[in-house]
Amino acid sequence: MSETDRTAPATLHDVAREAGVSLATASRSLNGSTRKVNESYRQRVLEAAARLNYSPNLSAQAVARGTTTTVALLVADIADPYFSSIASGVVAEADRERLIVTMAATERDPERELELVRQLRGQRPRVIILAGSRPTSDPTGGALADELTAYERAGGRVVLISRNELDFRTVLLDNRAGAEALARELTRIGYRRFAVVTAGEGLRTAADRLEGFRAGLAEGGGRLDETDILREAFTRDGGYAGTRRLIERGLGDIELVFAANDVMAVGALSAIRDAGLTPGRDLAVAGFDDIPTVRDVTPPLTTVRVPLEALGRRALRLALDGDAADAAAAGPDVDSAAGVVTTEVVLRESTPARG
Repeated sequence: MSETDRTAPATLHDVAREAGVSLATASRSLNGSTRKVNESYRQRVLEAAARLNYSPNLSAQAVARGTTTTVALLVADIADPYFSSIASGVVAEADRERLIVTMAATERDPERELELVRQLRGQRPRVIILAGSRPTSDPTGGALADELTAYERAGGRVVLISRNELDFRTVLLDNRAGAEALARELTRIGYRRFAVVTAGEGLRTAADRLEGFRAGLAEGGGRLDETDILREAFTRDGGYAGTRRLIERGLGDIELVFAANDVMAVGALSAIRDAGLTPGRDLAVAGFDDIPTVRDVTPPLTTVRVPLEALGRRALRLALDGDAADAAAAGPDVDSAAGVVTTEVVLRESTPARG
C-alpha cells in the first residue's frame, strides 16, 4: 500500500523507518530533546515526518518528559504596549529554542492570576513567566507561591519580571531608581512644580515609581503636593481622566505632569489638547517605559527607557539557563553584577527646558 493510501495516522515508528534512523533518533529530532542529534539525521526525520503527515502526540510527550515545549506568559493587559513589547522578547528567545509561547491576561486581578496558574499546572508548560505588577497587599500571595512551588517541584521553571516578591527567579527592574533619575533631570532643566497621574493605591509598580519620583524631586528642589497626585486606572483613559481633573480644578503654578506609565502619558497629552492647551508649552508631560508609540506622538514624549524586549528575552534565558545565566545571555541592558535591568532617562520635546 502506498503512503497516499494510508488511512491510519502515521506513528513515530513509521517515521523512523521511513527516515532510516533509530526510534530514539526520530524521537529526539521531533520532541525538542536537549540531547543533540546529527543535523543530517534530523533533517531526514523532519522530511519523513512531513511526507507521512506525522503529528506528534504532545500529551504523551508531556507525560514522558514532565513538561511540554510551551512557555506560558502571564501579563496584566495584552493591549498595553509595555506587555506586548515584553512578549515580543519572550517570543524571539523562544523561537531560538523551538518553544511555543502562550499568553494570558490577568487584568491585574490576583484571583484571576491564581486561577490561571492553577490551570497552567495541569498543562505542564516548561516555563511560567509572570510579567504583571504585584499588588502591594495581596491576599492570594501565599496561595500563588504554593501553586508555583508545586509546579517547580514537578519540573517547571518560574520567572518573575520586575520585583522578587515571591522568592522565585526574577528579572529585576528598578522602577524607583528610574523615576528618581527622571525627577532629577526635570529639576535640572528648570521645572519646580509638579503633578502626578498614577494608578490607584495598591499597585506596586506605580507605588515604586511615585516613591522614586518624590525622592528625586526632594534632591533637586522640586515640589509635589499630595493634592496634586491624581489616581486613576493604569491605562490611557486613566491618564486622560486624571489630567482632565487636574486642568478643570485649575493648574495654578503646576508646570509638569508625570504619568506613571507611557500609556497614561499619552492620555494626558490628549486631555491637555482637548482643554485647548498645548502640551509641552502650557503643561509639560513625562512618562515611563519608552514604549514605541511615544516617539511618534506630538510632541514626542520625555520618558524613562526600559529595554522591554530585553526583559522578555532575559526572563526566558533565566528560566532555561538557571541562576548561571551569564552576562552575554543577559544582554547589554543588564547590570550583571547587580542582576538588575537598567533604565535611562530620555528627554524629548514634551518637556522643553525652562529658563
